[in-house]
Amino acid sequence: MEKKGTPLLRKPGVQTLIASLLCIVLGLFIGYIALLIINPAGAGEAILAIVKNFWTYSKQATQIKNLGNTLVKTAPLLMCSLSVLFAYKVGLFNIGAAGQYVAGAGASIYCAVALGWGWLPCMLMAVVSGAVIGAISGALKAYRNVNEVISCIMLNWITLYLVNTLLSAVKEPTSNYTYAITKHLVTVDGVVTTEANPGAVLPSLGLENLFSNNKYVGLAIPLAIVLAIAVWVLLNKTRLGYELRATGLNKNAAKYCGMRDRQNIVLTMAISGGLAGIGASMLYLTSIQQWSVTQSSVPGMGFNGIAAAFLGGLNPIGAIFSSFFIQHITDGGSYLDMRVYSAEISDFISSLIIYLCGFVLFFKTTLNRRLDKREEKKIQADHSKGGQAS
Repeated sequence: MEKKGTPLLRKPGVQTLIASLLCIVLGLFIGYIALLIINPAGAGEAILAIVKNFWTYSKQATQIKNLGNTLVKTAPLLMCSLSVLFAYKVGLFNIGAAGQYVAGAGASIYCAVALGWGWLPCMLMAVVSGAVIGAISGALKAYRNVNEVISCIMLNWITLYLVNTLLSAVKEPTSNYTYAITKHLVTVDGVVTTEANPGAVLPSLGLENLFSNNKYVGLAIPLAIVLAIAVWVLLNKTRLGYELRATGLNKNAAKYCGMRDRQNIVLTMAISGGLAGIGASMLYLTSIQQWSVTQSSVPGMGFNGIAAAFLGGLNPIGAIFSSFFIQHITDGGSYLDMRVYSAEISDFISSLIIYLCGFVLFFKTTLNRRLDKREEKKIQADHSKGGQAS
């Protein structure tokens, strides 16, 4: 007798997809309610503007060019998402992706502006800096049992102030902003001047031609996708990934089996931090965004990575699509009528989706219970028919 396959609704991937779509729909609906409260007359147009984003433009060339901008910003968000989910898969909650992202931004900008380095060493320094900040939280957790959430939150602000202090020493005298790749500082006969530093720009690989000559589109996009696949392979197909996940599930059991439990915790947070750090370099080494040396708050990219991670079902491949969606609606907020609505309404919708993602497990449990009851009734019906036939 041929064995029946697993029902479609029983598959974890299908359940995660349905739950994520439900979170998106509910998040947009509640966001629409908020827009109705603010201004009922324009609520429908406003929610459409957020969802449409670059499709608001009528010309196809403009749409494609702005799609490129969204993809460029999606790459660092995907890295922050991978940072969060990598640690979560190993039993740790890395809320410090924001601080590790800041460390990567500071390192890449400093190397480009003050030292005049090329893009590759700048990116490598971003990885190292993010990994160091992550490893500090990992070491505190492993050797002093300090809750990683607490240490990460403190390190977020410590890192921000350190980076501001570092970059304030190399800013242009007449500007409040540090330009990561267009200029770097040099000293000639004791006089500080600026020179172009095109070598710090991430290579375009010819991709700008696919997006209406968008100069910001380049290496970051394919590299982010490759890293997402690499994280999936590491977690699911390697011995190291198995050891890391085993340590997260039960540290004492992993230690009993001969695994290096403490070192694995530190390594996990270091890898997680490195992912967030390289994400920052993917953004600032394109010059699509500048870093203010008077930055007063931790950038939201690291926190948005939490939303993308959970919306993607804590799967590296799912994070690719969820990161694009989160960035899409975030950018969509800029198309609102600012005289009536605030662009932060898109962040409000993102936060709603984060909150709703907490009900994903509840949704899966409820769905499985319903499926169990349905199968139980079917079995009872089949037994009743068999008894009547005999």
